[in-house]
Amino acid sequence: MTNGTKADALNHAVLFGTAAALLLAIGCAHGSGGETATGTVTAADARSQATAGATLYAEHCASCHGDQGEGIPGGAPSLAGKDALPLDPPASAKYRKATFHTARDVYDFVKANMPAKAPGSLSQDQYLAIVAFGLSANGVDLAEKPPFTPDSLSSVVLHP
Repeated sequence: MTNGTKADALNHAVLFGTAAALLLAIGCAHGSGGETATGTVTAADARSQATAGATLYAEHCASCHGDQGEGIPGGAPSLAGKDALPLDPPASAKYRKATFHTARDVYDFVKANMPAKAPGSLSQDQYLAIVAFGLSANGVDLAEKPPFTPDSLSSVVLHP
């Protein structure tokens, strides 16, 4: 990457916390996003999806990844910031073995492996909300975007 370009800034923004992206929550005001008893996140757009994801992150991710996605020394990696979500898994990675080219790669990993003590225990909508939160926390503009789906996350490129 070349420093100083808009593409670099976007790549860094996405990288710096798609993982936060993976930093997951619910409890929004009625009509702007929330959760039903079955774990379905209702979201009119990506922004309200991310708002729901912030609550989910606090409930399911922050205890391992830190309140702000900063990671825990000797524990879970950062999900936000310059070192978050590198293309290749770090040598010290406990769970991650795959590369993260797109936000879909992150979503697939998180859905299959997180939370670490209960992998796959959240609904698809909850995982999507957490990823949307991570993207937003890393500076991705979600204004006027429809809610993310697994397929639409493929278009969010972290590492070309």
